[in-house]
Amino acid sequence: MEKPIMERRVVEQWPQLMGDTVARLTRSVEVTDGVLYVRLSSAALRQQLFEMRFDLIKKLNEAVGCEGVIRDVRLM
Repeated sequence: MEKPIMERRVVEQWPQLMGDTVARLTRSVEVTDGVLYVRLSSAALRQQLFEMRFDLIKKLNEAVGCEGVIRDVRLM
């Protein structure tokens, strides 16, 4: 599949993949050129996700079945 379609799937699946608490504290999610930008309303959650960002990248790529769709995560 094309990369933009796979990137869109990551955004669409974010709430299911991350769970209710993270979804509730997420303001926006978007992907640009393989970089996932996530705006969060919780500084504590932002720090927690930052610490696990490499596992998060792996989890998101596995969820869409394509390695390399997400190369980096920026938490804001």
